[in-house]
Amino acid sequence: MVTLENIINERNLLRACEQVMRNDGAAGIDGMAAKDLYPYLVQHWQDLQKEIKEERYRPKAVRRVEIPKPNGGSRQLGIPTVIDRMVQQSIAQELDKYYDAKFSETSYGFRKSRSTHDALEQALTYLNSGLSYIVEIDLEKFFDRVNHDRLMSRLSQDIADKGVLRLIRSYLNSGSMENGLRRRTEEGTPQGGPLSPILSNIVLDELDKELEKRGLRYVRYADDISIFVGSQRAAERVLSGISEWIERKLKLRVNREKSGIRRPGGGQLLGFGFWHGKGGEIRSRVNDKSYERLKGKIRKLTSRSWSMSMDDRIGKLMQITRGWINYFGHADAKKMLRALDRWTQARLRMCIWKGWKRVKTRIAGLRKLGVNRNEAYLWGNTRKGYWRIAHSPILQRSITCERLKQKGYIPLMELYTHRRQTLMNRRDTRPVRPVV
Repeated sequence: MVTLENIINERNLLRACEQVMRNDGAAGIDGMAAKDLYPYLVQHWQDLQKEIKEERYRPKAVRRVEIPKPNGGSRQLGIPTVIDRMVQQSIAQELDKYYDAKFSETSYGFRKSRSTHDALEQALTYLNSGLSYIVEIDLEKFFDRVNHDRLMSRLSQDIADKGVLRLIRSYLNSGSMENGLRRRTEEGTPQGGPLSPILSNIVLDELDKELEKRGLRYVRYADDISIFVGSQRAAERVLSGISEWIERKLKLRVNREKSGIRRPGGGQLLGFGFWHGKGGEIRSRVNDKSYERLKGKIRKLTSRSWSMSMDDRIGKLMQITRGWINYFGHADAKKMLRALDRWTQARLRMCIWKGWKRVKTRIAGLRKLGVNRNEAYLWGNTRKGYWRIAHSPILQRSITCERLKQKGYIPLMELYTHRRQTLMNRRDTRPVRPVV
């Protein structure tokens, strides 16, 4: 049972405080940092409890920021104050305890027991069972368009404590601060606060139940919805029927341009794509956009116009590539990563060559790497461009992958191989979850 007492009790608030401090993040409109939250809670937790109980607590407006989306456009984030983040987190913890068991098995977003990789595995199971037509439904600005009245009506069916409902409603209506002006929030659950993910799952749980009622196989991660059917005709019927139901029942808008019917080769899910492997089995691969985003980050970091030490450059590069491999290590990517390794190493050689600005320094650098005097003098005086030199036999022979590894560089293929082995070991030991 979700009650106000449970939300604001000392243990739940402390747990919420610790989570907000772990997440850190930017300050809200009051400028208070996450590191200052615990001292505030120690001093004021009883006053905070009393204000919430007596309905005197008023959330502050969120600070609106826009972040660019990979495919163009921007996504709006609402950054609450750290105190509001803590209270939101304490509400979310209690809602999660109550609702998680009620959510559908194939709802994977923002749930502790599920992940993007579980969603991918389920999608592959459907595809390889013969459901090879993918109905992808894109909800237009979902987090900005959630209908407050429908959401509150849905919550009131399960939550009897009016204090809880009033507190949640106060966050929905807290408004935003943009360019010094406060704007009232009429709809939506702005991304950026801890409460938004669980509320989005509560809203879309109605869609999950409708899909199950119709006997459809699907995977949903937040507002990323893929439905798997066995024929073109069935896919057309599902796309039309479910889109109409979403707009009529949930009062949300389906983006008709981005939604559509895909075959495995053209489908995508959470940054992954699909392909037909040996024997006709459908397997996962890295989506082209995800690959290009990684390549773009590496290109920026290894730009010869960005001056930094090679140790710092490689350190930042490893942060990017380790995180990327941890996520995409589930996909088949050997051929792609080998090519990317060759390209990345050439760019690192280019940066090193650019760092040896003077002829004298280049000759000395080559000699230090074991190049004989004549070759070092010849290449040290070359007028060829940086990128061309990076691919020259002399630099490939002297600035080898092994030498780069001495600086801390680890090729993507080595990270990928290690990740795949870790996943295999984990798969052998984890309990088997029943296939839906």
